[in-house]
Amino acid sequence: MAEAETTRPECVRDKHLTFLDGLQKSGVTNMYGAPQYIEEAFGVDYTEARSITTYWMQSYGNPDR
Repeated sequence: MAEAETTRPECVRDKHLTFLDGLQKSGVTNMYGAPQYIEEAFGVDYTEARSITTYWMQSYGNPDR
């Protein structure tokens, strides 16, 4: 069965995804705590940071994201 395609929100930038890849590899936090790091690193509000992180989680491992 094919996986459902995830639509990339307009607020998501490649730099956000790269940052989250690095954060995940660092082990500093579990990824449910990642929105706070996105807020601090990029100056976005929590809602946007959560959208970015949710997209990252849903598209993780997809090279076309």
